[in-house]
Amino acid sequence: MKEIKVPELAESVTEGTISEWFKHKGDSISKGEAIVELETDKINIEIYAEYDGVLEDILAEPGEVVFVDQVIAKVNDNREVLTSNESFSNVATEETVHGDQPKIDVREGEQTNKMSSQNERPIATPAARKKARELGIDLKKVDSSDLLGRIRPENVINYATSIQEKQDKSTITDYAQPPFTDLTQPKQIERIPMSRRRQTIAHHLVQAQQQAAMLTTFNEVDMTAIINLRNRKKQRFEEKYDVRLGYMSFFTKAVVGALKAFPMLNAEIQDNEILLKRYYDIGIAVSAEEGLVVPVLRDANQLSFADIEKGIRNLASKAREKKLSLQDLQGGTFTITNGGVFGSLFSTPILNAPQVGILGMHKIQKKPIVIDEDDTIAVRPMMYIALSYDHRIIDGREAVQFLVHVKELVEDPESLLLDG
Repeated sequence: MKEIKVPELAESVTEGTISEWFKHKGDSISKGEAIVELETDKINIEIYAEYDGVLEDILAEPGEVVFVDQVIAKVNDNREVLTSNESFSNVATEETVHGDQPKIDVREGEQTNKMSSQNERPIATPAARKKARELGIDLKKVDSSDLLGRIRPENVINYATSIQEKQDKSTITDYAQPPFTDLTQPKQIERIPMSRRRQTIAHHLVQAQQQAAMLTTFNEVDMTAIINLRNRKKQRFEEKYDVRLGYMSFFTKAVVGALKAFPMLNAEIQDNEILLKRYYDIGIAVSAEEGLVVPVLRDANQLSFADIEKGIRNLASKAREKKLSLQDLQGGTFTITNGGVFGSLFSTPILNAPQVGILGMHKIQKKPIVIDEDDTIAVRPMMYIALSYDHRIIDGREAVQFLVHVKELVEDPESLLLDG
């Protein structure tokens, strides 16, 4: 008898939640076959069988919290059991092939075939299975648009939408006489359990506000120069490097430059000590289906504009496809978040603990601005930027100067190009 244990997940991850068993008790399993999905604080992980056998017992049901090295199932790798299962399967197959079914009632055969088709497990991605559980959708009823026949989250959402539309059409209400509302009756409430990841996000955000002396300072950036430079260079840049030239690479370069000038923003607090980091791993906040994630762009100070754009594109793609690893999400020293992609004009970003600084970008909006040189008024594309910081180790003067430095670098993008 072999045991299936929760494997080592990551240095800081010690537990997870059973999301779904792909196999049932008594099923045969093969080495390398995915048998269970485990949901951790950051990503979902599939656990694979390490040997052939029969799933003898399941010791942790979906929804249960399990810990690293905990036994969650037992597998019988006895050759006699495997041979017996294979023989039974072969006998059933031979009987079907040779049509040796004169004693079976037709109705009974139909019922057997129906049960067999119902027991077939559709091929779906873990994200699609999770979405189906949340919406209460039977994956066997969902059609796939994937060339390989896999059901994806969008297929589940489309199916749920079509069902809702059918229900809406079948429940048309006659509004000639408004229905009587009994105020004594309770209103309809739907209770939706929070996923483990959403719970973790909520916990970290509250913890950051409770433990840090968080404060936010603001400034405004004239985006004229960077927009003009981008318009001149973007076509040639894309042809040469096969990636679009966005605004994020300019801001990443500006943040690294400001961190070098004000290194305390690149630190963290551990007990009564300050850890000053001499490397620049910049977290890029990405909105994923199950919540905000912050994959890390490693050694950003050593990257070119093209490297930064490609790195951000790859991380965003992995986030959308639920392929981020724990290593992608660990060890950032400073974070950049861009609420402007959703239309946000002004916000106060929350620290990504244990980091002590986070820069918030926002929507570019044209505004009348007084030009300092001659006091004339001109319409310029402007962006509000916000710096939230931990006041325990960063003074207001230092925070303001950091943000001004970012502003000056972005408004003079040629200097960023000269720095690499």
